Amino acid sequence: MSPRRFSVHETDSLYAANAYPLAASLLLGLGAITIAKFCYRTLSVFLQIFVLPGQSLKRYGAKKGAWAIVTGASDGIGKEFAFQLAKAGFNVFLVARNLELLDAAAAEIASKYSVSTQTASIDFAKADDAAYEILDRKFQGLDVGVLGKLNNVGKSHAMPAYLVDTPKEEMADIVSINVNATMRVTYSVLPGMIQRKRGLILNIGSFAGAIPSPMLATYSGTKAFLATFTSALAEEVRQHGITVEHINTYFVVSKLSKIRKSSALIPRPGPYVRSVLSKIGLPCGAAYSRRPNTSTPYWSHALIDYAMTVLDMPTLLIKYTHGLHKDIRRRALKKMEREAKAL
Repeated sequence: MSPRRFSVHETDSLYAANAYPLAASLLLGLGAITIAKFCYRTLSVFLQIFVLPGQSLKRYGAKKGAWAIVTGASDGIGKEFAFQLAKAGFNVFLVARNLELLDAAAAEIASKYSVSTQTASIDFAKADDAAYEILDRKFQGLDVGVLGKLNNVGKSHAMPAYLVDTPKEEMADIVSINVNATMRVTYSVLPGMIQRKRGLILNIGSFAGAIPSPMLATYSGTKAFLATFTSALAEEVRQHGITVEHINTYFVVSKLSKIRKSSALIPRPGPYVRSVLSKIGLPCGAAYSRRPNTSTPYWSHALIDYAMTVLDMPTLLIKYTHGLHKDIRRRALKKMEREAKAL
């Protein structure tokens, strides 16, 4: 058998390896470390998503008489949070604009889980200092263990639109609800949590806050605020035994998303809320996204989040989102034209 002949490229590589053994070893070592690091990160993310349990809600007063305050609790994800926190053993305080729906949900919760309930009506888009003071007084004296689904009252745009085409009132409402209400309600319950040395604050975010979203600029900006606000606050109150988490969320079936059919990527409120409450303290898909105190717990959302981190191509994702929103606006306008003609 004749000896194997090496190609020119192989010969050059062998020569380089022999001539510069230290450099070759260094490159091989760096490559091995990079591969090992990627495998470790991927394995840890999968373990967090599919295997490891989060912190027990008993740590925050479940079944010990503590209260969970849930805003936007009259429908959708917020209502689901109220029911599941009651099932876990919290008394629940439901807050939203529609008092009739709140009272109906509270009565159902009380009969189903034998916990105490309270309700309060407030329009976060129009709330002034007097409205927040009334809400503050209703919270006084309660052992608040959880402030949950704070941004379920969150508001997005009626449809994707460039900033210059967005109504001023719509922009003002988005900022009032997604920013001002978040800070005011948190500010109201935080002193009691600090005094008791325990508490859980869940701020529901959006992929629109992680990836700047053209044609949803105001909404996207407020969601980015929420991620930064959560990280800063979490570090402030960590010394008091309080957990603050920003829950990064893709689409969920709800009135806010205007999506009615569920899929692998778009869960219904029930499975989504279960994933959030079962993974407290675990970043899951956000483990390596450089967003401290952010968690992406729902399995398909987590895989998307981790894939975006690995790809690390924000400009491409922004351009993709821009194209997606242009298409959504085009279809929404056509639907409005059809409905106008049908009248």
